[in-house]
Amino acid sequence: MKNNRICSLLVIFLMTFLFSKSVPADDLDNLFNQVEKLNLVRHGYVLGAALTREQMKKAVAGKVDAASKGTFKFRDRNVFVVVRQTTQRIVVIYERLEDATRPQIQDLIGGLYLSFGDPTVMAHDKVVYWAYDEKGKILSEKYDTAKKNMKKIGILATVKCISDIPIMGNQKESSRSQVYYIISSEPILKLL
Repeated sequence: MKNNRICSLLVIFLMTFLFSKSVPADDLDNLFNQVEKLNLVRHGYVLGAALTREQMKKAVAGKVDAASKGTFKFRDRNVFVVVRQTTQRIVVIYERLEDATRPQIQDLIGGLYLSFGDPTVMAHDKVVYWAYDEKGKILSEKYDTAKKNMKKIGILATVKCISDIPIMGNQKESSRSQVYYIISSEPILKLL
């Protein structure tokens, strides 16, 4: 009887240990793989992908303060990349222009349009947003319908670009603003 209890406790302990350790790692690996397949690329960096050898050299040379526990961050020209330490997989890609002119903002937005196509949402002429699920980019019609019907969409990754001044329009050419974009996966960030 005592041996049965010990065996039962041992089995419970092993099951708890196995499931508590492997499930999150598997979930996270699966998420990274799904996000990588979306091929969200900026300046050669692919969200969810592992750094190449060449990129790793740039990471070592351009390392800056860590973004959060378990990650490291580096700068490659104007682009910042946040990477998971254990796998060297890319978690976030972002770029910020602090004192951008209207032509610089429009060039940045134009480059994002060329890379990602028409956005899922454009709001207040200051925010451009591309959203992706496991099948690819979420079209604006699908996003609007889901929002109207208050249905949740399983967003896997996003590209967000935000400007302090309107992106389009007839503003003064001399206007300067802060503008940035960030490419990330909220489901991955929640599991890190």
